[in-house]
Amino acid sequence: MKGSSIFKVIIWMSFVVTAAFLCAQTAEDYIRQGDEYYAQFDDARALEAYRLAVEADPANYEALWKLSRSCVDVADRISQNEPGWQEKQRKLYKEAESYGRKAVKANPNDTWGHFYFSAAMGKYALTLGKKEQIDMSKVIKAEIEKAIELDNTNDYAYHALGRWHRRMAEIGGAQRFLGGIIYGSIPKGSFEESEQALKKAVDLRPEYTNHHLELGRTYLSLKKRDLAKQEFEKVLELQVTSSKCEDYKKEAQAELEALKKKTK
Repeated sequence: MKGSSIFKVIIWMSFVVTAAFLCAQTAEDYIRQGDEYYAQFDDARALEAYRLAVEADPANYEALWKLSRSCVDVADRISQNEPGWQEKQRKLYKEAESYGRKAVKANPNDTWGHFYFSAAMGKYALTLGKKEQIDMSKVIKAEIEKAIELDNTNDYAYHALGRWHRRMAEIGGAQRFLGGIIYGSIPKGSFEESEQALKKAVDLRPEYTNHHLELGRTYLSLKKRDLAKQEFEKVLELQVTSSKCEDYKKEAQAELEALKKKTK
């Protein structure tokens, strides 16, 4: 009986010690855990770690922008074969936007809050109607430009600016005119400015597959097929540096196959 009581005390103490350890973890501890998972391309675990960091310190700037980033990362990779995938994706993009906005509020003078706020808005906007997309596109561009103003080595921000310009440039004259009547003025973009911004992103981080993929797509818009082909081939040559790189490689392969069909 005495031995049984001692055993129960030991078990109880182990629970107390474990609980105390968990409670003692700080936002910084959770951020470090999230960073480790992020480096391992484990987006789901990174997301949960950053959630815990924000719960531990709701005003922690680093935790907020990294949580915004992880929400987008997880949402981007939701399979279209998964039941209710669109609503799940939309919910995560909206959550990412919310955390991005909080990050900017927590520290308006750093590039990453503005960038991930713009990225989350861009993703979320695509789930909305045309009017909302047009209205949000102006804010998105302003946030991207602010990210660049705060750090002109932010390759992701130049990448986003390049994609923004291409998307706006793809809206043709008649479509722009009619859309302007219905939804209000539509921001103007330029394929040339898209090319410049994406080339800058490549210069800053040449090892990142998605910079080359999107530059290739802009070259297609400019009818520069040989340059586009070079960029898509570069995507296939590069090492995997993020959880999405394998997807980018598949997209680049599809672009090359489409180009081959057009040249036959």
